[in-house]
Amino acid sequence: MHGEYKVPGGKLVVIDFEVRDDRITNPRVAGDFFLEPDEALDTINNALTGLPVDSTAAEITRAIQEALPDDAHLVGVSPAAIATVVRRAVTGAREWNDYDWQVVHPGPLPARVHVALDQVLTEEVAAGRRAPTLRFWEWTESAAILGSYQSVSNEVDLDAAQAEGIQVIRRVSGGGAMFMEAGNVVTYSLYVPTELVAGMSFAESYAYLDSWVLTALREIGVNATYQSLNDIASPAGKIGGAAQKRMGAGVLHHATLSYDIDADKMTRVLRIGREKVSDKGIRSAKKRVSPLRSQTGMPRDEIINSLTRSFMAENRTEFGEVTPAELQRARELADTKFASDEWTFRVP
Repeated sequence: MHGEYKVPGGKLVVIDFEVRDDRITNPRVAGDFFLEPDEALDTINNALTGLPVDSTAAEITRAIQEALPDDAHLVGVSPAAIATVVRRAVTGAREWNDYDWQVVHPGPLPARVHVALDQVLTEEVAAGRRAPTLRFWEWTESAAILGSYQSVSNEVDLDAAQAEGIQVIRRVSGGGAMFMEAGNVVTYSLYVPTELVAGMSFAESYAYLDSWVLTALREIGVNATYQSLNDIASPAGKIGGAAQKRMGAGVLHHATLSYDIDADKMTRVLRIGREKVSDKGIRSAKKRVSPLRSQTGMPRDEIINSLTRSFMAENRTEFGEVTPAELQRARELADTKFASDEWTFRVP
């Protein structure tokens, strides 16, 4: 069996091993990480030898940790990362470059259609009718888009939203509210088969699927980092956040990055209270967001083009389109499910 895993913010770790009597034999861990003392590599391989092939990631991690001497130093890799690569090998996980990707960037669409497209395109990838896809959003209207499990009354001042012309829409993924002003955010969605993140915990899959955009942002001068569970940040502050939803054999992973923001309007519409920011070491939500415009000086379209080029340089990718049938299905869902009070206020 063979597995590979690029540790977010770390190094590549690779494993090859055989399975005999349902146990790991002859494991060979390799990669571009750093390890001291030299003998620690043999210690790791010996710790893996004989483990049941169906061992959990926690069990594999514990076996490695218990075997390593106190003076061992692992840089760019960890026992948990090695456990992940073992599980990826066992589950037959695939890598980014195992796929032919599409990038789609349709023209402006209503906000509810964008949210509906996330459901439709994830279902299409899950069914094998669409290649794994990266989609950038464009729209001409503003919205507060709530996580699937958020309370409307707790998160949004509905009177202020109406006064500001801000729609309130509930998406299919969890996470927090996104304040999306037309032209002031960079939003993208990834639609991938679950086998791309096989063997990973949910937390690991967030970091893994965000890794490409961190690289792309650094290429335009933003020192972007991942902050668990779902924030993308820089030394200047939070840039944006991601959310995720599993749908059968497909995974939706989408993120919104702030290009520019009317912080006063955001705090009038969203009820961002002290509890939400109490663990951030800051005094207000306004200080949490550091838009890309101020950090790069680049037009929004140019940032999207740069992100696209970076993604295409790292993966086998071609430009594609949302098909008429996909768009029709999304419009139907936008007018029924996503426009209904039953869905929007399912958590009042």
